Amino acid sequence: MNPLLRSGVIAAAIALVLDQASKLWLLNVFELGPRGTVAVTPFFDLVLAWNTGISYGWFQDSGPGGQAILLAIKATAVIVLAVWMAKSGTRLAVVGLGLIIGGAIGNAIDRLAYGAVVDFALFHVQIGGKTYNWYVFNLADVAIVAGVAALLYDSFITPGAAKRP
Repeated sequence: MNPLLRSGVIAAAIALVLDQASKLWLLNVFELGPRGTVAVTPFFDLVLAWNTGISYGWFQDSGPGGQAILLAIKATAVIVLAVWMAKSGTRLAVVGLGLIIGGAIGNAIDRLAYGAVVDFALFHVQIGGKTYNWYVFNLADVAIVAGVAALLYDSFITPGAAKRP
């Protein structure tokens, strides 16, 4: 394995391990479920949410058949991203793709283990006495967003990047 590809595999492994370790710790050691909402800062809470859908909770009522279809789509996407990662020519693109792959696998493990993705991070702000919440997310979601941002940045700074697959 060449050093460039190795960096993407390492990024995927780190994202996957951090995601799964955080979820296992919050579920089994910290016992977030029975605790309910835990205020960490005035703008950040830990709260257990089981996401049976995809991004932003879409397709939550799809049932076991829908879950199987979502897993199949995710597996296909991971394979396509891995091929793209193997063909990429910049470290930023390879690491970005690795982060996306690691995050996708982390959420897929949740679907297999629990039938839903474990989400726990909630940012919120209070303006004029009204509370505005962001979506509840996890470290896999953070890795995916960071990976997409890395790919976008790479497409702007690498000559001809938009023309490559």
